[in-house]
Formats: sequence, structure tokens, C-alpha cells
Amino acid sequence: MTTTLPGQDTDALLTRLGLDSSLLRGGDLEVRTPITGEVIANLHSTGEAQAEAAIARSVEAFQVWRDVPAPRRGELVRLLADELRQEKEALGALVTLEAGKIGQEGLGEVQEMIDICDFAVGLSRQLYGLTIASERPGHRMMETWLPLGPVGIITAFNFPVAVWSWNAALALVCGDPVIWKPSSRTPLTALACQALFRRAVERFGDAPEGLVEVIVGSAGRALVDDPRVPLVSATGSTAMGRAMAPKVAARLGRSLLELGGNNAMIVTPSADLDLAVRAILFAAVGTCGQRCTSLRRLIVHESVADTLIDRLERAYASVRVDDPREQGTLCGPLISQEGFDDMQKALDRARADGGTVSGGERVLADRWPDAYYVRPAIVRMPGQTDVVHEETFAPVLYAMTYSDMQQALDLHNDVPQGLSSCIFTGDLREGERFLAPAGSDCGIANVNIGPSGAEIGGAFGGEKETGGGRESGSDAWKAYMRRQTATVNYSTELPLAQGIVFDAG
Repeated sequence: MTTTLPGQDTDALLTRLGLDSSLLRGGDLEVRTPITGEVIANLHSTGEAQAEAAIARSVEAFQVWRDVPAPRRGELVRLLADELRQEKEALGALVTLEAGKIGQEGLGEVQEMIDICDFAVGLSRQLYGLTIASERPGHRMMETWLPLGPVGIITAFNFPVAVWSWNAALALVCGDPVIWKPSSRTPLTALACQALFRRAVERFGDAPEGLVEVIVGSAGRALVDDPRVPLVSATGSTAMGRAMAPKVAARLGRSLLELGGNNAMIVTPSADLDLAVRAILFAAVGTCGQRCTSLRRLIVHESVADTLIDRLERAYASVRVDDPREQGTLCGPLISQEGFDDMQKALDRARADGGTVSGGERVLADRWPDAYYVRPAIVRMPGQTDVVHEETFAPVLYAMTYSDMQQALDLHNDVPQGLSSCIFTGDLREGERFLAPAGSDCGIANVNIGPSGAEIGGAFGGEKETGGGRESGSDAWKAYMRRQTATVNYSTELPLAQGIVFDAG
């Protein structure tokens, strides 16, 4: 049973989500579903003048929104969550159609949006500052957090709505409008989210125009270059981050970067292999290996390596690769031919390095010649070669062995990326060592849990070439605000700093 099909049903789905399907035809930006490779829309790209107008509206909205009490701003986000709950199935179906995720993953992504909205509503009453003891008598010193300004949000195809919401829900309660540049592969979900937000605004009653702007195509350069956008939050490849960050820094703006991941799991001799197999399968195969937190490297103790990898190969053989709208499908398509070609190049390099590849071949090409379905691949590697150091955005799992814990940690940390990591062990000491300063060098480190599936309550992001940004929960909200230290003198004296005596005459 399918959730929606390209063609007439797609138009009905878009209409339900508030989009006029007639406006999605005749443009220069071709949108294809990776499920079949068919064109489902032709949008008009945002031009330079339109991008400029969007930023201008956002700046004007900021002048109003920053003075709205934060709990009132939270009410608008609560109403957005209501709209998302009402249209969860429809928006989830659109995520599946546009990004190729299996149905439950599409629904799960919308649920993440709802969850972060709930988090942000509570946060709207908890934007706490500090009161700091002053060294001067009759003085009070305090630290407060104030709205920052319009926030540019650049998102990738693999999480077309959730990552936007991690940023937008927090930014909105912090007093900041947002300007969203979605991936050119997934613009429809962005426009649908904007339409749902407009419904929330209608119920809210007095929100300024321009709180959520969407620009599509190549207009994201405007967000990077414009000094009126003080923060640019970008999710994508390390190459994208390297190109973008210096431009934002040149105008002394802020960047919040969530870039590449090359995530590993260490499996020790004491590990529960049943748990490990389940975690590996989900983390390496889910979303067809197109998560930034996908498992890419498996570092297994030599005493259990053959047993574990044999079990994995059997589990991989049972994975159903098919239309992601069909119940029972665990692995949908790669996003494009480019993704498929990159995967094949990586597997060829691994073979040249002495790796033994199981899986990795294209399937269903006779049914959908313009779509790219693959068998997830396990590659037994003799060591961590150059290809293993690179992130390939596809279901490729490199398996290597180790003999002692220090060797495992060295292999684990010897890559440029530092997003997510995990260890499976029944030994308390090994688990604690993995979390210690000399253990995992990643922003996320788990024990007996896989590297993917982060909860919104914790700050999400990584170190090294992952960019150092933090989104979603914990105190990630501070990135969307400016800090102000203020001192109030309620005495009749004016003591000067450093004990200086200054006679004003």
C-alpha cells in the first residue's frame, strides 16, 4: 500500500498542505522524486531581487518581533506544532516523496518537528541570564540574552524539514525571523512548512509579515553575503562549509555549521552482539545511508569479528530494498545518480585497497531506470585507508578489526570528521574510557546505542571537520541570541575601574 503517487495524487497532497499546484509548474527548477526519477514539479527559482526583498521583509519583521514577549513568541510556535500534528501524515508523505525516505522515517521527521516546537515553547519562559556579584559597592551586574536578528538557515536534502525546525523553533522564540534556503532537491517540503506556518500565523493574529521566508534555487548566496543576516546556520558537506564560512566571517557574521560525519562503532569482546547487529543495521542502512549520523566504520575486536560480520551479512541479505512508500521496505533509493556514482567509486577504491565487498550493486533498474536503488554494502577492510577517511553519502559500511582498546580508539579518532560515535561493550571501564577526555573526539558519544537517532533534548553537532555547531536542545538556543553584560549603579558614588582616581574638576 502506497501513501501517494506522482501525478494527480501529488497535486492533491500539495493542495492539502496549502500549496497551489498550479504555481509549481513552468519554472526552471526541476524537482524529481528519487522513488521513480519522475519530475513532480518545476519551480521558479528565487531571483536576486526576490532574495533581497525576502531579507528586507525579515529585517522589518525583526524590528517588531524582538519586542514581543518571549512567552508570546512561544505561543506562535505552539500553534505551528498544532498545524504539524494535524498534517503529520501529509507532510510525512511529502518527505517520503521528495527525499525517498521510508514512510515511517518521513513521519518520524515530522514528529521531530513537533517535539522541538514543544521544547521551544517551554524554552520561551526559560531564556535565563545571570546575576553576577559586583566588586563595587552599590552596584548590580547582570547578564542577559537578547534577540540577534534574521537567521539564515541552509538545509540539506536528507532531513528536509527536521533540521529547519531545530533552528527555526528556537530562533522564533528567541525573537529572530528566519530565512530558509532548502536543498534544491527538496524545496516542496520547505514551501509546505511555510504554508503551515502561515496557518499558525492566522490563528496567532498579530505576527509581522516576514517571520519565515523561503528562497529556492541558488539564492542562498544572499544569506552568506548580506550583513543584515547575523547568523547563518548551514547543514551540508564539509566542502560547502569551507566555502561558506570564510565569506560569513569576512563580514564578521556568525556561522553555525553541521557538516560531514564519518561515524564509527567499536564492538568489544564483551558486547551484546544481538544489540550490536540491530544497532548497526539501523544506523548503516537507514535512509539508505544518507544520514549525517549514519554508521560508516565498524571497528570490531578480532575475537568476535568473524561472528559479527557473518551475522551482519545475513541480516543485510534480508533487507528489503524497494519503494519507500510500501510497507515492509527498510531501504529506499539514493537521492540521485550522483549519489550512486560516488558510492561505486568508493567501492572500487576500497577493492583496490584490498577490501572485500559484499553488496553495493544497483537493483530495480528495470522497474525504474531513472531511480537509483542499491544493495547496502559491507566492506571488510585490511585497515583504515584513504577511502575510509572520507565520507561517502551512501550505505557503505567499512569493517576493520582491532586487538586492544587503545588501538580501537586510535582508529576511531583517526578521521577528519567528528560528529557521532558509539561503543558496544559490557565492560563499565571500557564504556567510561570511551567517554573520557582521551576517548571519543566526537560531539556525540554513545554507549550501547548506535550513532544515529539523536534526541532533540540534547545539543546536536560535532567537532573537527563537522564544524563545531550545535543545534536543537540543551543550551543551543544561545547561538540565536546576543549576550549583554549590564551593570546598574544604585549608589551615590562612582568608583572607577582598577582603583583609578580621576578628578573631573
